[in-house]
Amino acid sequence: MKLSTKSRYASRLMIRLAMEEGTEPLQLNEIARQEKISEKYLSQIVIPLRRAGLIESVRGARGGYRLNKPLNDISLFDVVLAMEGGVDIVNCMVNGEKCQRTAQCATYQVWDDVSHAIEETLSSYTLEKLVGLASRNPDPMCSLLTKSLFHTLFTSS
Repeated sequence: MKLSTKSRYASRLMIRLAMEEGTEPLQLNEIARQEKISEKYLSQIVIPLRRAGLIESVRGARGGYRLNKPLNDISLFDVVLAMEGGVDIVNCMVNGEKCQRTAQCATYQVWDDVSHAIEETLSSYTLEKLVGLASRNPDPMCSLLTKSLFHTLFTSS
């Protein structure tokens, strides 16, 4: 599975909102400037995040976006789910449906195990945890998550 740019940018947006939790709502142009992401692209990203109930928009002169749940109630899995619709790595498993060949498919269990490992790993990273990581590392998404995913996928028994 390869995460889309939308999922990666949505994660950065969510971490930025989490880092600013308790302050005034952040405007997209400010998030775009801080994260070096196009404001137009971010305007597309906030739609599924709002629809999923992860963020809310605030209207008015001091309006913008803020988290809609506590930091420890939002995981990277929630963000990826909002953006991708799931983490199944093969089409025959999307939305929990099984294809007609599942009974005789030698690799079905492998794909199922990998999908569950990805979900478990992403679920273990809450925004609260990522804010802590961000205070030690300017870009926790690049190094830590990649290392953790590989560890989970290739060293589990």
